[in-house]
Amino acid sequence: MKRRSIRASSLAAVLAPFSLISIAMLCSSAWAAPTTVNIATINNPDMIELQKLSSNFEAANPDIKLRWVVLEENVLRQRVTTDIATGSGQFDLMTIGAYEAPIWAKKGWLAPMEGLPASYDEADLIKTVREGLTEGGKLYALPFYAESSMTYYRKDLFAEKGLKMPEHPTFQDIAGFAEKLTDKQNGIAGICLRGRAGWGENMALVGTMVNTYGARWFDEKWQPQLNSPEWKNAVTTYVDLLRKYGPAGATSNGFNENLVLFSSGKCGMWIDATVAAGMIYSSKESKVVGKVAFAPSPVAVTPKGAHWLWIWSLAIPKSSKSQDAAKKFAAWATSKEYVQLVAKEKGWGLVPPGTRMSTYASPEYKKAAPYSEFVLNAIQSADTKDATLQKVPYTGIQFVTIPEFQSLGTVVGQAIAGALAGKSTVEAALQTSQAQADRVMRQGRYIK
Repeated sequence: MKRRSIRASSLAAVLAPFSLISIAMLCSSAWAAPTTVNIATINNPDMIELQKLSSNFEAANPDIKLRWVVLEENVLRQRVTTDIATGSGQFDLMTIGAYEAPIWAKKGWLAPMEGLPASYDEADLIKTVREGLTEGGKLYALPFYAESSMTYYRKDLFAEKGLKMPEHPTFQDIAGFAEKLTDKQNGIAGICLRGRAGWGENMALVGTMVNTYGARWFDEKWQPQLNSPEWKNAVTTYVDLLRKYGPAGATSNGFNENLVLFSSGKCGMWIDATVAAGMIYSSKESKVVGKVAFAPSPVAVTPKGAHWLWIWSLAIPKSSKSQDAAKKFAAWATSKEYVQLVAKEKGWGLVPPGTRMSTYASPEYKKAAPYSEFVLNAIQSADTKDATLQKVPYTGIQFVTIPEFQSLGTVVGQAIAGALAGKSTVEAALQTSQAQADRVMRQGRYIK
């Protein structure tokens, strides 16, 4: 009894300085559940790697728990657009691009990325990338990786066929090479291109082809131009390339599918995102390491708008209830520190490209990525304000920066995929697209 009373009195002495309220606060703090950050992202290799490495962030920030929702590109766009437009708050952090960031910022749907730590070094972000995510002088999304487009080709197959890629290839050159590289007996397609319908899928490539063939989505008075001869020339070239020299089932192939095909040696050429370079040149899964060379995206009648600019970035919807935690993770995931972490874990050739000047100044990166200077130039020279031969009232290269484009681009992509699949002619697909564009622009009161 005596020992128990001594212990009790000792405990009372220890707790004496604390009020009942402060004790409750201490207990509450000790047992507080971590803040959950719900993240919607795309199933691209760089993003999947981020998900794997995010355990490093959670270990350093035990008060934050990350919950991932990884989706195919078209599905991701539908989910995040619905969530942010309705303000449902399902996601605290969204993977969006250069199309959504300025539009959603203007609508007041995004929280500005203010108050970032000094170590984040915003000035290190590549200028065209930073500007693509800025609205009204404020940064509304943090770039995870940025890309332009380029031509990849098998230099070993070119050598076997006695072919030489020009310094600046045309689509006529590409068609000739594709014919000679096609080897159906050995399962090699002459060329792989995006065929899956979607404004960010097949239309990412078709959009640049339209530009370089001298076409435009709308004239200066917002009148749709999709049934023009220039559009017909561009889309006919696209359809012919894939029908004659592309892989089977091309209408199902997006970026990831073509990456697998090219990396496994099933394509002679591939025109797509510059971000694929690291995966082709450095990934353990790539069977064509040492057999690949690169060239600019092909041109037709003008070099304007022949290569795109896209920025996969992390943005916080205003509806998020965990904005501080979401911003902390977004800053970490797009920081110099994260680049160094990927370099350590996976090698310099697989770090997220296209966002920071410090990455391109790194001797280790230059050594691991022989394409680095080429890619940086492509990103810096992609001009969203001057991407067409004729004058237009919009900005954007492979997309038009108006809210209506997301649905319009998808409908046009579906019509062109139908022509590719043989369900209609190119002419019929473009007439359907023209009618849809006219309807959308009238509903949006761009035209009467």
